[in-house]
Amino acid sequence: MFMINHFLFSVITGIFIGGAAGYLGSLMVSKKMGLIAGPLGHLTLPGIALALLYDFDVSLGALPFVAVGAILIWFLEIRTRLPAESLTAVVFATGVAAAFLILPSEELETALIGDITQIGFWGTITSLILSLAIFSILRKIYSKIILSTISEDLAKVEGIDVRKYNFIYLFCIAVIVALGVKMVGGLLTAALVAIPACTARNLSKNLFQYSYGAMLIGSLSCILGIFLYKLTGFQVGPLIILTNSFFFLISMIFKR
Repeated sequence: MFMINHFLFSVITGIFIGGAAGYLGSLMVSKKMGLIAGPLGHLTLPGIALALLYDFDVSLGALPFVAVGAILIWFLEIRTRLPAESLTAVVFATGVAAAFLILPSEELETALIGDITQIGFWGTITSLILSLAIFSILRKIYSKIILSTISEDLAKVEGIDVRKYNFIYLFCIAVIVALGVKMVGGLLTAALVAIPACTARNLSKNLFQYSYGAMLIGSLSCILGIFLYKLTGFQVGPLIILTNSFFFLISMIFKR
């Protein structure tokens, strides 16, 4: 019964985190920021290291580090006018260097590729609530972010505070990255958000199909990855990413 509960909790968590990550990914790919989740995922490593050392939830450990990193990127982008991806490289390299000073070698695998299979009841509830909250926020700001991506000047004419919505958007990325480390660790988070969006983009005809298609593919990939773990015993994080990659290859056949 204990094993069944962990399996059920991991499936439920995968549905919500995978769906929210896919939906967010549709925005990130549109803004050509699909790879930013990767460096931010690496930035979670100091928090994961502390969580593993002191035995508390890895997402709780990761969130402060990635949130501070996202705020730093937002602030530095305003002050320096350098591209966000360049600033991300500066911030994440600092975080990774700090992580490897304190991360025990025996915990390295969990930190890098995650392990959703041991999640408990409260971890599932927390992941569910945060995933729904992020989806709701993104749904409200989605069109504003898309418009500012097309033209910041046009967005400002429409009365959109571009800086404020970019901050909210980056904070949403931080939360999803922190949740994603449960599933795929600090190493593979970029794939968790980017691949479902790329797959949906191949298959969709309009923005609605694209955004919600990415959400559906993200959830489905996590479910299948967890079931494959149950069947094969391989690490669940890489299986989720490989399932995502398989769907992307299939989408190339039916590309619209």
